Amino acid sequence: MNNKIFIFDTTLRDGEQVPGCQLNTTEKVEIARELEKLGVDVIEAGFPISSPGDFKSVIEISKVVTKPIICALTRAKKEDIDSAVESLKFAKRKRIHTGIGASDIHIKHKFNSTREKILEIGVEAVKYAKRFIEDVEFYAEDAGRADPVFLATMVEGVISAGATVVNIPDTTGYCLPDEFGNKIKFLFQNVKNIHKAIISVHCHNDLGLASANTMAGIINGARQVEVTMNGIGERAGNTSLEEIVMILKTHKNLGLKTEINTKKIYELSQKVSKMMNMPIQKNKAIIGENAFAHSSGIHQDGIIKQRENYEIIDPKDIGIDKSKIILTARSGRAALRYRLKNIKYEVKQEQLNYIYKRFLNLADEKKEINDLDLRQLMKQINI
Repeated sequence: MNNKIFIFDTTLRDGEQVPGCQLNTTEKVEIARELEKLGVDVIEAGFPISSPGDFKSVIEISKVVTKPIICALTRAKKEDIDSAVESLKFAKRKRIHTGIGASDIHIKHKFNSTREKILEIGVEAVKYAKRFIEDVEFYAEDAGRADPVFLATMVEGVISAGATVVNIPDTTGYCLPDEFGNKIKFLFQNVKNIHKAIISVHCHNDLGLASANTMAGIINGARQVEVTMNGIGERAGNTSLEEIVMILKTHKNLGLKTEINTKKIYELSQKVSKMMNMPIQKNKAIIGENAFAHSSGIHQDGIIKQRENYEIIDPKDIGIDKSKIILTARSGRAALRYRLKNIKYEVKQEQLNYIYKRFLNLADEKKEINDLDLRQLMKQINI
């Protein structure tokens, strides 16, 4: 099986659906250019029929992005597909992403239909899209809650109709990792033509399991992951691009790789956060402010001695210059000496013990001690 994991970025489509995060066309083009530099394989540029703005954005992104595939989302409707085809006319590499609900919940309560009719609609949508564009991805919406046997029938049907990629979404973030992994495994065991298409996974984070479910999908054979920068997206968000990429980079024993230039992750993360007005939580994995910050004395001592004691990722690998040693009342002598040395104070051990007592008194008054505080402290002590 191929050891490359294709990165399908949907920051500009699913990510941009977050209330208050809408971007104009110029902003979308700017982010798309940065995604190309980052090395993503596919950019889902928008949902063309949803609005004139989205239609225009797909056109303009298609004009300037050359390496990644430009993908346009549609429902399983001819008018949606026609709009996507028109919006992609300038794309160097193009893909239509069409689909329909696969779970009985969606079939009954969203479409008021039957499994047989939904299957027919999905297959016909793929066949219609193939008339215009060779690369057609099919999404089986709410596959996480779908009956596995029916899902397998649907996947086999759309591949026979010409789908080059089949997306198995955990649309509501419902699945547990072993459950979702087994769902992907079941498809590989029961869909006879599955190797004619790439299996993709698109997981939401409603229960905080998006990255875990995505990895379970990969381990069981999925070779495309649908992700967003910073994990933004509907409700609790999507699988984070940075998390999956760095999991694969860290766990080299999996033998899997991406084409992502990880040194550009942090810069683009900050840009997306600022442009979409979506602050990043401080303890967010990989790109949060505290991801490489250490305030506990025990941890600080370990980091100063050898970074790998408490960091499994080198911050330079994602574009951050170095870890941060944060001085608080929980910090130890090793961290204090380290920070003093950074501001050109070399102190002996007997001096350090005295300074440390004064430091603790100050740290009890303040939540965090900065370099200016340290300089003032050293002037007061007159060392």
